[in-house]
Parts: sequence; structure tokens; C-alpha cells
Amino acid sequence: MSAAYLVGHVTVKNDDKWAEYRSKVPATLAPWGAELVFRGTQAASYAGEMAHPEIVVIRFPDQAAVDQWHRSAAYQALVPVRALAAEVVLTSYQA
Repeated sequence: MSAAYLVGHVTVKNDDKWAEYRSKVPATLAPWGAELVFRGTQAASYAGEMAHPEIVVIRFPDQAAVDQWHRSAAYQALVPVRALAAEVVLTSYQA
């Protein structure tokens, strides 16, 4: 079993809604054994352009956990808040 990483590239549109979303996501991650690896803001670009200045990386035990978390009722309830809060591209990677 190999770890899977969820990577979110983010452009915040509404700071208050983004704060609300961020405050609620951790509770949705806990049942899937996920942990925040890091969150940051782009400092420099050395090749190409990134459309979104912020990033978040979350480690899951495996790809199945990412899929189950994303489909979960708890996370899906936050998707409308996320849509109001930010432009987000979510992708997963296996290590």
C-alpha cells in the first residue's frame, strides 16, 4: 500500500468563506487517516506559470482513502462553500 497525496492549488476569492471552509475540512479528513503535510503561498516560479498562488498538500494512507473522502457526505457538504470561497484545482498523486 502506498501513500496518496491530495494537492490543492488555490486562488482565494472570499477570505471569510475561505476561513469557514478551512475550519471545517479537518473534521472531514480524520475518518480517512489523512494529515495536512503543508500549506503555503508561492514565493517564486522558476519554470512556467502557476495559475493559483496558494497550495495545500494532504497525505492519505492510499488512493482509495482519497476517493472515499472526496465522495463523503461530510466533504461534499463543504463543496458549495469552497466554490464561493476560492478557485481550487484538486489532484491526487500516489507515492
